[in-house]
Formats: sequence, C-alpha cells, structure tokens
Amino acid sequence: MSIKIDIPSYLQPFTDGREAIEVNGSTVSECLNHLVRQFPDVEKVLLAENGELLEDIGIYVNGEDAYPDELAKPVRDGDELYVLYMIAGG
Repeated sequence: MSIKIDIPSYLQPFTDGREAIEVNGSTVSECLNHLVRQFPDVEKVLLAENGELLEDIGIYVNGEDAYPDELAKPVRDGDELYVLYMIAGG
C-alpha cells in the first residue's frame, strides 16, 4: 500500500531535502514508522521518547485533521499525509 507523506520545509533537512516520501502502512503510525526507518533523524522532531507525537505536531490525512485518533487513524492506498507544526503563543 502506497501512502504519500508531504514533507514541510522545516522537516526537509531531515529527509535529504525531499518534499514528499512514499511509505507503506495501514495506519498513520505505521506510515510514520516507515518514514523514520528511511530517515532516522526525523524521529526526534516528530515523536516523543514514548512513541507518541510531539505536542506541536498535527497530522492531516487527505487534508482532514486526524485528531484525536492521529496515530491509530487508518489510511488507504493513495492517501496523502500532511505533517504540520502547530504554533502556539500567548
């Protein structure tokens, strides 16, 4: 199953400058794990030590917010994942 992950510019230094990566998986978690296997350095900017997404990372599947299921959200062949860095302030 082929899933496309669109890589935002702030993550491209961790993916050899690539703007999109093809991965395999049936859930968002499996897809991100496949991405990390290809580009191990991306893990530190996406995932906490416990394997959960970092608080400021949002995942979208085909343009729709995957929250609250994010990592458990199922994906299908041809889906696109978007990784967004959420900005908070006060």
